[in-house]
Amino acid sequence: MLELRPNCECCDKDLPPESKEAVICTFECTFCLSCAENILNHICPNCSGNLVQRPIRPIEALKNNPASTKRVLKENGCAANA
Repeated sequence: MLELRPNCECCDKDLPPESKEAVICTFECTFCLSCAENILNHICPNCSGNLVQRPIRPIEALKNNPASTKRVLKENGCAANA
């Protein structure tokens, strides 16, 4: 099951479970659409996989399967990796 991480690893923007701005790779690295488009060219800086829109978990499903609260942030952001 997807973790639905709560933030962009590059800029730390909040990405709640219902966000249409969240993109992920196959390892669930999570970024905002702005960083994915403007900095990363839709390529994950961690695994080199492609970034795609993260699915939205229905509210009813969140009750028994909540989103992650663990924030992941790249120490130097993503600009250094571009």
